[in-house]
Amino acid sequence: MDEDLFSLGGDAPAPRTLSEGNRDHRAPLAVRMRPASLDEVVGQHQVLDPGSPLRRLVAADDSRTAPSSVILWGPPGTGKTTLAYVVASSGDREFVEVSAVLAGVKDIRDVVDAARRRLRTTGKETVLFVDEVHRFSKSQQDALLPSVENRWVTLIAATTENPHFSVISPLLSRSIVLTLEPLERADLDTLVDRALAEEKGLGGAVELTDDAREALLRLGGGDARKILTSLEAAAAAALTKDPPVVDAEVLAQAVNRAALRYDRAGDQHYDVTSAFIKSMRGSDVDASLHYLARMIEAGEDPRFIARRVVIAASEEVGMADPTALQVAVAAMQAVQMLGMPEGRIPLAQAVVHIATAPKSNAAYKALDEAIADVRSGRAGVVPPHLRDAHYSGAKSLGHGAEYRYAHDSPHGVVPQQYAPDELVGTDYYRPRESGPEGRVAQRVQALRRIVRGRDGGNGAGGSGDGGTA
Repeated sequence: MDEDLFSLGGDAPAPRTLSEGNRDHRAPLAVRMRPASLDEVVGQHQVLDPGSPLRRLVAADDSRTAPSSVILWGPPGTGKTTLAYVVASSGDREFVEVSAVLAGVKDIRDVVDAARRRLRTTGKETVLFVDEVHRFSKSQQDALLPSVENRWVTLIAATTENPHFSVISPLLSRSIVLTLEPLERADLDTLVDRALAEEKGLGGAVELTDDAREALLRLGGGDARKILTSLEAAAAAALTKDPPVVDAEVLAQAVNRAALRYDRAGDQHYDVTSAFIKSMRGSDVDASLHYLARMIEAGEDPRFIARRVVIAASEEVGMADPTALQVAVAAMQAVQMLGMPEGRIPLAQAVVHIATAPKSNAAYKALDEAIADVRSGRAGVVPPHLRDAHYSGAKSLGHGAEYRYAHDSPHGVVPQQYAPDELVGTDYYRPRESGPEGRVAQRVQALRRIVRGRDGGNGAGGSGDGGTA
């Protein structure tokens, strides 16, 4: 939260409007470049369509049709704070901003009481912007309910975490959740062009080279605020030179980070991703972490990384350690909930788990072999005793006749043909001896002997137990 904006706790200066902040040359570039209207907002078309909740909130022609509470959910730098400021600056509204990190229940009640008095005495509405609402405790969120229920304030809450997990149900049910997506490359280019050219930005004082632009957008990782902050730092450094040009070297020095050679649409993207997957497959945990770090630092979409990790958990580890998939899926969900940079932590855990786990691609290969047989025409008809016997006339066709119910056996396995005739005896799954799959291999052998009737016992009904599988 900007220091010159109203916050709770201590003696804070009076709040200022968005336009006043934009005219202040001392304000950070990201603040100066904030739009003054929804029409100036870049990206987020899905939440800015005509008739959308935000459009109705800005227009506020009829307060009965405008939402009383909006939760903006999205990664950092996607415009949550910007949209709140645009709503606040529209119409004759009082704007109050609180941070969930600093405000307590008493602070919230003070704001609500002031909003009620203002509404009763002057008719002026109050927009309450709560940043990082997921950090509010249950009691703090409870304190917001009456003001939302009675429209004493228009609540706009921002969060980088899934509100369905981090916001209490009563507040969630009274709010409209708007999901903000990471900005596209064209949107980010537009933001950079505006910041370079417009008077409230850099006013054409510096030139940005193409390679520096590429590095700037990579290092920003889709975070508009981070990109503008880095551009401002690089511009300050360039203005000490003649001519004032921001190239890759100036940018790297200004933000104290190497401008990695990594084109997300070119060879480097595929080469690094390939090396990442092969390092996990090859059990080199250190190389795996290196390539993970390169992708993160280059601004690769963390959701893309998480998907690759989930695939590797099944394709490379599989049944040799079934918990690898659980860890990978949990990491993917955590990335979605946390965003970056915190999302890097569960990603690292999942990568270490996969790289150090025993390896097997037996399940993956088994399915591919089965698919190959189906595509080549080796399908065959379903055995009559396995066909659906629940509809009228099915039994007269012999469907379900002589089917053996596996649970009638003490061990839940009976000798019975399941595969089509031409595939009887075909082994697709060939488990390895790695990790827990070694035990699975022994069980598979026993199961096949029983199911295929080669265990020496009848295995059916109650007279035989079907072996020891």
